[in-house]
Amino acid sequence: MVKTLGAEQQYLNLLKDISKNGKFKDDRTKTGTKSVFGRQLRFDLSKGFPLLTTKKVFLKAIIYELLWFLKGESNIKYLVDNGVHIWDEWPYKFYKNNTKDKKILTMEEYLEKVKSDKSFADKWADLGPIYGVQWRHWKKQGKGEVDQIKNVIDNIKLSINKPNHSESRRLIVSAWNPAETEQIAKAGGLPPCHTLFQFYVNNGKLSCQLYQRSADLFLGVPFNIASYVLLIMMVAQVTNLKPGEFVHTFGDVHIYSNHIKQVKEQLKRKPKKLPKMELNKNIKDISKFKFEDFKLLDYDPYPPIKAVVAV
Repeated sequence: MVKTLGAEQQYLNLLKDISKNGKFKDDRTKTGTKSVFGRQLRFDLSKGFPLLTTKKVFLKAIIYELLWFLKGESNIKYLVDNGVHIWDEWPYKFYKNNTKDKKILTMEEYLEKVKSDKSFADKWADLGPIYGVQWRHWKKQGKGEVDQIKNVIDNIKLSINKPNHSESRRLIVSAWNPAETEQIAKAGGLPPCHTLFQFYVNNGKLSCQLYQRSADLFLGVPFNIASYVLLIMMVAQVTNLKPGEFVHTFGDVHIYSNHIKQVKEQLKRKPKKLPKMELNKNIKDISKFKFEDFKLLDYDPYPPIKAVVAV
């Protein structure tokens, strides 16, 4: 395994790199960014769970979002019902721009109606064929679909249980479906930013590399890191492997112009010891995990740093 800096220090160094070397780039949201292209972070998962300590990260949202993906869903009702609001802005913006109602609901009214009115949620709270749909229900040409998560897990089990079966180099899950990105946009969703990931089995350990085409380094990436490490841990558990390494590869990685002040504040803070994550060892099916099956230990972060998400 390649020797790396501490998990959080790598992330902080990337914030410094972009702060110093990033070039201004306009973007879809018209917020503006400092941007670089092509960077990579590597996390040895034996060193702890890489949840940032230089600002508190909302782990509840990360767990529920990952469970939502693994359910193969695209409607935010599941998240809203569980008090997670990280995806609210996109469908609400779509609702405001497309409803023919004379009175436009406030965000609070909109969320209450998503909770209480299924037909409203079906129409105005679905993001189209985003992550979970592509992971679990990729449409085949003609009829049928592909469950990429199930296929990957089945192939990992096959490779480690059959002595003469080579360890596959095809353990890939893609969220980027060019045939459906326009459909996602029409539904008010955002075409997948973390587009493709590949598992790697060696010496009884499971590693994963993610390619992220577009990365909001201050707000989004801390969620992405924790989410994919949790996914590695879950897949490792159901395949009787140990977590190995998470490799996070970026395309356009950026700091939004309205996050510069917050980044400066975070860079004044010194990383603390990483926490630990425990999973319910009784779960052997990726679809059986529940929120209660995750336990974070020894997490002692600095206070959160608030920032506005670019929509």
